[in-house]
Amino acid sequence: MAIYGYLQCRMLLSFRLFLRSVLVVLTLLLALPVLTVLFSWLQWNAVSNNILLEMAYTVLPDYIGTSLLLCVLVSVGVVSIGTATAVAVTLFEFPMRRSLEWALLLPLAMPAYVVAYAYTDYLQFSGPLQTTIREAFSLDGRVFPEVRNVWGAACIFSLALYPYVYLLARTALSERATQLMEAARLLGAPMSRRILRVALPMARPAIAAGTALALMETLADFGVSSYFGIQTFTAGIYKAWLVMENRIAAAQLATLLLVVIVVLLAAEKRAQSRLRFYSARVDRLSGEAQPFQLRGLSAAFVLTLCVLPVLCGFVLPVLFMFRALLQGDGLVSLPWDRFTQWSLTSLSLGGMTALLAVGAALLLAAQARLHPNWLTRQVMGVVSLGYAVPGAVIVVGLLLPVGWLQDTWPQTGVGFWLTATVLGLLWAYLVRFVAVAFQSVQSGYARVPASLDDSARMLGTSGFSLIYRVHWPLLKKPLAAATLLVLIDVMKELPATLVLRPFNTDTLAVMAYQLARDERLGEAALPSLALVMVGLLPVILLSRTLRRN
Repeated sequence: MAIYGYLQCRMLLSFRLFLRSVLVVLTLLLALPVLTVLFSWLQWNAVSNNILLEMAYTVLPDYIGTSLLLCVLVSVGVVSIGTATAVAVTLFEFPMRRSLEWALLLPLAMPAYVVAYAYTDYLQFSGPLQTTIREAFSLDGRVFPEVRNVWGAACIFSLALYPYVYLLARTALSERATQLMEAARLLGAPMSRRILRVALPMARPAIAAGTALALMETLADFGVSSYFGIQTFTAGIYKAWLVMENRIAAAQLATLLLVVIVVLLAAEKRAQSRLRFYSARVDRLSGEAQPFQLRGLSAAFVLTLCVLPVLCGFVLPVLFMFRALLQGDGLVSLPWDRFTQWSLTSLSLGGMTALLAVGAALLLAAQARLHPNWLTRQVMGVVSLGYAVPGAVIVVGLLLPVGWLQDTWPQTGVGFWLTATVLGLLWAYLVRFVAVAFQSVQSGYARVPASLDDSARMLGTSGFSLIYRVHWPLLKKPLAAATLLVLIDVMKELPATLVLRPFNTDTLAVMAYQLARDERLGEAALPSLALVMVGLLPVILLSRTLRRN
């Protein structure tokens, strides 16, 4: 019996040592790109100094001004659309409300660059809309202004990203807003006062959190800004690296972008922490309060208000893409053989990343569950930061040390292994998307009672056996959801894939971007629609979860 207890202790210590070693390695792998970008300021030299000074006098003001203007416009757009639709479906009863509750999530399936391709093809000077109007009214010249500008990009981002605000605001309002609105009505408050003074103050933290998420996606975007030719920070990073061929200047520009992202992430976390004051359930009053019934013109107005974002953010872009897909010689002339190869490449990269990310997330969540300590909390912070880091920053953070090592020890072949194979691409994906898997696995662990662990230990089960025999059967659904989410995010990822992919490793996202950039929008419609169909899967899962709740 003593020998058995001794062996159990040794196995438990070995398991703890293994988990800590994995945590240290995982922390280094995920933090290295960000640390490299920050340490780039230590590599200050005359060349990078001159380039930064030249950029400060020429293009840097444009980068800052354009990025700020874009963020302001996107903030106004996502707050207006997301808040108005959340208030409508939560507080009012009108025709099609149940269907619109989940339909308003559909733009989440549309990558912003796909929406940009669709509207540009339809609204440009040679597009079908302007051509039809010119022929019908015998007009010459442009009918509508050019859509490829900051204002057009802000509209695209607002239509694609408003579900972040809608989802969080709807969750915040659905708990207590109806009851408190009813109480305010009994006290004589008119409808406008009930909405402005009761409902919206409850949703303020949720609106702030959703807006911060939308702005992080906006600043991290490369597809829309590059396709529209607007000078944002992300475009400037790629230009400094690829055009000016100065990696230090690119890294220092990436640092400025990273500082803005960290500020937005801190604001989002602060807003999320305040949500707990508004999410606690209250006892139901006798005669449970119901959404206010709308009729006539009021119902028609609210219905139109909710239908327009779905129509402009999902239905019309899909129809425009189908029109581009079917024009000309139709489906026969499309590159189906190459499309199959692009799809297989996207699926293989997504599958490998998903398995690695879910495995790392499971080990991290198990460590946080079994042995919470200072090291675990730090690793969780690093992992959570990864998804907020733009792809351009990760690319610079990975290629910078590779360049240093290749210049110092060219015989090691580090550059070959990280740029001519998929290793560098998988590394970049893991930095971004381990956080997605970790959030899903951690939410699954939250539903597993801690008493099960105590019971298993009393029966002699611990270490790997505890994870395999107790946790694994209870975490199959969260692990499957995490695998699906990472797979889809990898397939839609553009900036990191565009730079780090090896030769002959084209994905659906890369080919959609390149074909659209070459004005071959009919061919770009095929991979774009494939990405939309894939993106529908998590939206369907999310809508089912919300309906069950």
